[in-house]
Amino acid sequence: MAKTLDRYQRCTYGTLDPGQTESETQSNYQEYLRLKGKVEVLQRSQRHFLGEDLAELGGKDLEELEHQLDFSLKQIRSTKMQFMIDQLSDLQRKEEALLETNRGLRRKLEESTSALRSSWEAGEQSIPYNNNNNNNPPPHHQSEGFFEPLQCSSSMQIGYNPAVTDQVTATASPPNGFIPGWML
Repeated sequence: MAKTLDRYQRCTYGTLDPGQTESETQSNYQEYLRLKGKVEVLQRSQRHFLGEDLAELGGKDLEELEHQLDFSLKQIRSTKMQFMIDQLSDLQRKEEALLETNRGLRRKLEESTSALRSSWEAGEQSIPYNNNNNNNPPPHHQSEGFFEPLQCSSSMQIGYNPAVTDQVTATASPPNGFIPGWML
């Protein structure tokens, strides 16, 4: 193919060699006719594959075309199936890696939670609950776990009033300066 293209380049864009023999010119012309015929056959085959110009085909030609199309479809399906299988195996490997990462993160979370829980328990035993507000319930005990007492306002607020909102948030902040455990 490269040789044919090279000769085409030379003949089309190059100068004609005056020393070229007539037999060489004749063989080049014969090759041109042969290649032109091949191109026409390929174009006709392409039209037939696309479903065009089928009226000129006989029964045997139609059967051959059908077999060629079936074979091509089988190859396409096989290639597509192999691609999908490869993609599925890649996704399964990624899933396994993500599951392993998830297990590791869960282990770390459980370790940090248990360490945090033990520090909370130790902190609750050593820090007394101080409350300067008389409206709040009595201090909670160890048996109550991690729950913080709720501080409710008896007034119902409908709508948005910045002054009241600031007042409510100021009364809801812990008086001893410690952050409740659930906010950590």
